[in-house]
Amino acid sequence: MAKPIVVIAEELSPATVDALGPDFEIRNIDGTDRAALKSALADAQAVLIRSATNMDADALAAAPDLKVIARAGVGLDNVDIKAATAAGVMVVNAPSSNIISAAELTVGHILSLARHIPAAHGALAQGQWKRSQYSGTELFEKTIGIIGLGRIGGLITERMQSFGTNIIAYDPYVTATRAQQMGVTLVSLEELLQRSDFITIHMPKTPETTGMISTEQFAHMKSTAYIVNVARGGLIDEDALYTALKSRRIAGAGLDVFVSEPPTGSPLLGLDNVIVTPHLGASTAEAQEKAGVSVARSVRLALGGELVPDAVNVAGGIIDQSVRPGIPLMEKLGQVFSGLSDSPLTAVDIEVRGEIVEFDVNVLKLAALKGIFTNVVSETVSYVNAPVLADQRGLTVRLITDAVSPEYRNLLTIRGSLADGSQVSVSGTLVGNKQLEKIVEINGYDIEVPLADHLIVMMYEDRTGIVAVFGKEFGDANINIAGMQIARESEGGNALSVLTVDSQASAEVLATVAERIDARYVHAIDIVDA
Repeated sequence: MAKPIVVIAEELSPATVDALGPDFEIRNIDGTDRAALKSALADAQAVLIRSATNMDADALAAAPDLKVIARAGVGLDNVDIKAATAAGVMVVNAPSSNIISAAELTVGHILSLARHIPAAHGALAQGQWKRSQYSGTELFEKTIGIIGLGRIGGLITERMQSFGTNIIAYDPYVTATRAQQMGVTLVSLEELLQRSDFITIHMPKTPETTGMISTEQFAHMKSTAYIVNVARGGLIDEDALYTALKSRRIAGAGLDVFVSEPPTGSPLLGLDNVIVTPHLGASTAEAQEKAGVSVARSVRLALGGELVPDAVNVAGGIIDQSVRPGIPLMEKLGQVFSGLSDSPLTAVDIEVRGEIVEFDVNVLKLAALKGIFTNVVSETVSYVNAPVLADQRGLTVRLITDAVSPEYRNLLTIRGSLADGSQVSVSGTLVGNKQLEKIVEINGYDIEVPLADHLIVMMYEDRTGIVAVFGKEFGDANINIAGMQIARESEGGNALSVLTVDSQASAEVLATVAERIDARYVHAIDIVDA
């Protein structure tokens, strides 16, 4: 039998080829040459890329036999995941390959800012001896503020503690117990900004976190404070950062990522109190080799028909056809669940009820955890690291199965306990021949709402005219309500409204609606494609 064809479209380490082994026909090409790429993909089963090869819908159309796209790295901006999913092509990456490199680069930026190393080097290289001009500050007994205490945040904590620093952190999804185990004090974002001498940000980029550090936040910081971002461009409002640096509102910044890359023409590049690097977070020999070896192993698993833990769009592997449709549904329910949570999660039950429990449904537990963490952590979440993320946060996770499902053929539920003592639950099912995804329960209220890209969930006291009030506010904000369902305890009691809307609602609009209807909560949930 002919060997499966694996296209290597960019230069990868020899260890990557070794990890693939002898069972494949390797075809090396230049992925930036579109004609060569499409020709090579015509009969290929897998393609390995880095950041230069664009695997878009056009490339996928030229690859009828393609089973897997493997990105030897973390980012997936050059892969059309939606088109790949529609074509039944698995997309895998190497989510943990660069975490040590990113953490060490962060420490490097902090040290460079504290001791003015790049500027001092530049001056001395030009023959200028300016010892007094580049007097710095010790890290000993300084306060380091970490925004986002995920795996990279944890690695930075370990490294910075060796300098004798005091570590504080803001992360709404980490419990105080877990933070205490790490030797970290959890604080509010405002307190972190006020107390920290050095701040480093490690959050996912979502509509809620984009620009989360802006003019208001800089106003809280010490004039002697420094801020570092090696996570995602756009987490810091670059215009506000320029103003804060230019006016010396803060002492300096270290940046490895930018809204637009390369940041050609950015005024930040002309400031003397900013250190910049060209997105070097994963640019170490070790990280590149780990990434290549990791995706090579994933390709072997994918083409061997086994479960691929690092798949970002489909689970793959030996999963019964009756279970497969529940995977994207469970991922989306996980995103809804985390969107409804106002406090760190301490325990979660993933419940699967109905006839599918006669099959192995463990993948649904992984899918639920992947969904829960998708918009919570800065790193890419996969089936292999989702349980690790749960364990790092001290989260108790159970899978509960029951063949009895009185109302639905199959029912998937995520139910969790939060640190503030409250509970959150969301349930969903698949309906009809087209397997339409629906939410059928939220926090004990029975509803039936098709899953959509943008949801708004509100809890308030039932009373006459309230729908007209929030309807007008959303209408004035040009947010079209595509669908709505209301469930209530009793007349005049608590009511739960679930809206599907055509666009994202801003924090300002949600705050206005909450005030106008005196809501217990108003949550906007934007679903990322599973």
